[in-house]
Amino acid sequence: MKLVLVVGICSFDLLLHEGASLKEKRMIVKSLMKRVSSRYNVSVAEIDKQDKWQIAVIGFSCVGNDRRHVERMLQEVLRFIEADGRGEVMNIEREMIT
Repeated sequence: MKLVLVVGICSFDLLLHEGASLKEKRMIVKSLMKRVSSRYNVSVAEIDKQDKWQIAVIGFSCVGNDRRHVERMLQEVLRFIEADGRGEVMNIEREMIT
């Protein structure tokens, strides 16, 4: 029996509506990443633009054995972040590895 492993990777820019300093940005991003990680059981990190207070580049990944499930998880996480309302999701990049 062949083992099936599907890894979904997603990164995006988050243009922040709140916050006027790096300290405020870090609070918002850390809070959002913690909520995403605990709610969806995905790995999530800020991966670029750590020195810019207006924008964050966030990446997350999901692992499963069904491509449709992994794609659904990526989409749900993106919807959750958009619904949060503290930032605008832009420049979404997705990759599926099987």
